[in-house]
Amino acid sequence: MPKLKTHRGAAKRFTVTSKGKIKRSKAFASHILTKKTTKRKRALRKAALVKSANFKEIKRLIPYL
Repeated sequence: MPKLKTHRGAAKRFTVTSKGKIKRSKAFASHILTKKTTKRKRALRKAALVKSANFKEIKRLIPYL
């Protein structure tokens, strides 16, 4: 079986936790921030976990992380 290449775009966006879950950053936090509430912007700073529906697909992109 040959080695797999890591998807470099995915590698920059996702990290794997010690228990094997995949951590991601939230979207919609980069621009057009004036209309978003402070509470919403504060919540967007926090990291989130990848849902089980997308887990297998993301894991295939980052096999060695």
